[in-house]
Amino acid sequence: QVQLVESGGGSVQTGGSLRLSCTFIQFSHASKCLGWFRQPPGKEREGVAAIVSDGSTRYADSVKGRFSISEDRLARTIFLQMNNLQPEDSGTYYCASAQVCHYRNDAPRASESYFPYWGHGTQVTVSS
Repeated sequence: QVQLVESGGGSVQTGGSLRLSCTFIQFSHASKCLGWFRQPPGKEREGVAAIVSDGSTRYADSVKGRFSISEDRLARTIFLQMNNLQPEDSGTYYCASAQVCHYRNDAPRASESYFPYWGHGTQVTVSS
């Protein structure tokens, strides 16, 4: 079982930056793939970025060049550095884990079928 807790959300203006953190309360083999997801208001949840235990990363097209995922496995924490934030980046951001990464067009697949363990989310609001 893996428990995850997100932090670092907040409100920024367009062009601003935020750094999200996700800490694992417990660590197991089900954490080899770690992902960030978001759910904009009134829309479906979507994959943002993922990092595998070997350090490889993938990003959704909408965030490439602006967001960066990283990890500190000893601290049981992953990060999402978000730069040049836009209003369309607003939403609830979640981290999730899986034993194996599953992607669609480079974005991690935002489903409990692929990522069975989820945090409760942290809110990001970008104002114009």
